[in-house]
Amino acid sequence: MDKFVITGGAVLQGQILTNGSKNSALPALAAALLTAEPVTLHRIPRVRDIRTMQRLLVDIGAKAEVEGETVRLHTPNIVCPEAPYELVKTMRASSLVLGPLVARSGRARVSLPGGCAIGSRPINLHIFGLEQLGARIHQSHGYIEAEAADGLHGAVVHFDRITVTGTEDLMMAAVLAKGETVLRNAAREPEVVDLADLLTKMGAQIEGAGTSTIRIQGVTQLGGAEHTIIADRIEAGTFLIAGAITGGDLAVTGCVPEHVGALVSKLQQAGVDVTQPNSHTLRVRGGARLRSVDMTTEEYPGFATDLQAQYMALMTQAEGIAIVVETIFENRFMHAQELARMGANIRLDGKQAIVAGPRELTGAGVIASDLRASASLVLAALVAKGETVIDRVYHIDRGYEKIEAKLARVGAKIRRVD
Repeated sequence: MDKFVITGGAVLQGQILTNGSKNSALPALAAALLTAEPVTLHRIPRVRDIRTMQRLLVDIGAKAEVEGETVRLHTPNIVCPEAPYELVKTMRASSLVLGPLVARSGRARVSLPGGCAIGSRPINLHIFGLEQLGARIHQSHGYIEAEAADGLHGAVVHFDRITVTGTEDLMMAAVLAKGETVLRNAAREPEVVDLADLLTKMGAQIEGAGTSTIRIQGVTQLGGAEHTIIADRIEAGTFLIAGAITGGDLAVTGCVPEHVGALVSKLQQAGVDVTQPNSHTLRVRGGARLRSVDMTTEEYPGFATDLQAQYMALMTQAEGIAIVVETIFENRFMHAQELARMGANIRLDGKQAIVAGPRELTGAGVIASDLRASASLVLAALVAKGETVIDRVYHIDRGYEKIEAKLARVGAKIRRVD
């Protein structure tokens, strides 16, 4: 099992490139199941979750060609409309194949998803929506089994709570349903808009992506398409915080600045100099004394829950008391205990964490509990005195492509060891 060994104290300087979005690439790959024609996707990040999804699609019947960051998928027939537990137990995004499989083949058998232990993230919203579209669904032996032998039909689906993967799954199911589907209280995330753009290129009729109401007019079939995935806003945000926490001068390139607007606002309130040299670059310059700033996670365009752990690491170095409130997932403070092992002063109280700073962090042996928690430990280790060893970095490999190499190129003292 790989580990990261990090010696703190280095100031990050230079340019760091953002990859394509993992959270956008996963539904885009699933969307290739909706057509018998080839779908070519560019800027696909080479991370563990993507490799798992590609293997799943091949088992279902897709032919996959991978060349660098380009993936070409061709699914002339659905051979096996199933997502087995053995393959998807480490990846919650497996539920994204449920809608496409039911829409195209009329049936699906998908294991209840696994992945990071950060909360229940129930699939019931997916199930409710598909039932509204006419699917018959039951659960047995850890699997969701869905049938729509006569096809799906349009309906009005109101989500009780905002769900990104639920919105994406229902949008993919609805594009081949008969009639009009209206998704209310839909997620507005950039990844939802990116999926809608791909589906539109394939021949879908979608209006309102990026708003809380999405309208889909079903079509009889979709065609092939070529599409480039948007930049990963969570990776970009992680690197912005890395520049800020080390007091460095870091240009994060290849990103979409408006996608991280909530983070940039908090960084500026905390005393970090953040500028936008061009339409695809943000430059962060630290060095000034950091101020504590409260933060509450929210659905987009609010502060992303996937940046909460990284922001908490930053607040350990800020002067004052910062209250960090997590409203999306009920179990996403597991990194707090590991940060405390490094010297952080963090008190948990239900859905909020109270962070007192600044605190001098010291290197320690710590364990990554989930994808974003592991990123927060990397950030803390960059400023900790001495050496930090982070175990279970397979979590960070699920969503960051060679993060240690990227950080090393801008001055971090970090290496991967077996």
